[in-house]
Amino acid sequence: MIRDTLAPRPLRISAALIGVAGTLALSGCSTAAADTTDAASTEASSSTESSTDTSTGTAGAAYADGTYTATGSYQTPETVETIEVTITLADDIITAVEVSGDPQASESERYQSEFIGGIDDEVVGQNIDEISVDRVAGSSLTSGGFNDAIDAIKDEAAA
Repeated sequence: MIRDTLAPRPLRISAALIGVAGTLALSGCSTAAADTTDAASTEASSSTESSTDTSTGTAGAAYADGTYTATGSYQTPETVETIEVTITLADDIITAVEVSGDPQASESERYQSEFIGGIDDEVVGQNIDEISVDRVAGSSLTSGGFNDAIDAIKDEAAA
């Protein structure tokens, strides 16, 4: 009889403890914490706006606007391949890209073709300092030649 009376109690105590723990956890979410979060969000937003303002003008550009061409090379298991990269820059943003190759091996022809078909989506609209192409449309070695050409273009376009 005593056992039947005490058996349900631990369940009630457990439920009560969970309720108290939940209340304590929620009490940590006061308006002071929300105010701090809002202030941090506002500060981050202001910081983003000011950095955007300074980087969009030509005066803040690190590279001269224009169209630049450079050749990049990369090693394949069979040979050394080259690609020619032409980009157009406006306020350090790549607005157009054209890549052409002269593959020496048949496998390189396939990979260069796939790379050329997908590079537009990877770099157009991006800041030239923020791109570093790893793999495009399954082609990873061609990316090395592209990155070499971009480095040469940066050197030439440095304002």
